[in-house]
Amino acid sequence: MRFRLTPRDVTFFDLLAASAGHLVTGADLLAQLIGAPPAERPPYAEQLKQSEHDADDSTHAIMRRLNQTFVTPFDRDDIYNLASSLDDCMDNMEAAGDLIVLYRVHELPEGVTEQVATLQRAAELTAAAMPKLRDMNEELTEYWIEVNRLENEADRTYRELLALLFQSPRYQESPAAVVEMFKLKGIIDVLEQAADSFEKVANFVETIVLKES
Repeated sequence: MRFRLTPRDVTFFDLLAASAGHLVTGADLLAQLIGAPPAERPPYAEQLKQSEHDADDSTHAIMRRLNQTFVTPFDRDDIYNLASSLDDCMDNMEAAGDLIVLYRVHELPEGVTEQVATLQRAAELTAAAMPKLRDMNEELTEYWIEVNRLENEADRTYRELLALLFQSPRYQESPAAVVEMFKLKGIIDVLEQAADSFEKVANFVETIVLKES
């Protein structure tokens, strides 16, 4: 890492770590929500919404600090992009949980469980990676490689779910079944967007590390 003559505001590392920590909570709540009977899902959705609000507060704290700090630990735009992409991860997970409750979906395809499990793993990896930005000498390559692999896995699951929805007679047998199909598609689309958001976080981390090395 290049030697710096100017002091850095290292508070950003703690703020980013806190922001990533909310993702683990959010992903776990989403997993509990989809595993619960339909009648028991609303409380999990409320907890997930609160977790999303907490994550928003963390993002706002980063943005405020960014506006108040002259010398940042790494590129100002990179901090902004990283904080925004962390926020997108939570927003998409909260949106998925909200849709499941609002749409009153009774039965979710098994692939949705796989999607959420992938998000849980990506959240854990992201939370573990953020503190390592404090010392760029720590190995972060494995983090972004694994998250990219998880996103590829999420893509495959997403395509399989789309094929199930559009090809299964179950979702074509009546107008109500077709409506159910489009509800499910909306949910799996948002879960796929969440996986994409985690990959964006990993890509920004890779960019930061390469710039600072």
